[in-house]
Amino acid sequence: MEPERLHGVIKGDVQGVGFRFFMIRRAHALGLTGWVKNRDDGVVEFVAEGMRRDLEQLERAAQKGPQMARVTAVEVNWSEATGDLSRFDIT
Repeated sequence: MEPERLHGVIKGDVQGVGFRFFMIRRAHALGLTGWVKNRDDGVVEFVAEGMRRDLEQLERAAQKGPQMARVTAVEVNWSEATGDLSRFDIT
């Protein structure tokens, strides 16, 4: 199996509730590389690379979010991994 890349945009009440740190903890536990950030339009965006089964777990975690978040949608795109990402962190 080859590594893949998952790009996601998380919509809803997702800023100011610890969402980025929630995603970092999940990504580290799954051994993924990538980044997460708050965008000016109120969404949280992330890119992660790793094995599909691990990325799917991260996607499911994003759909739920931390306790104070209210996720209304998670839009994702899959592609081939580029291998240019380092430890998953905030950008």
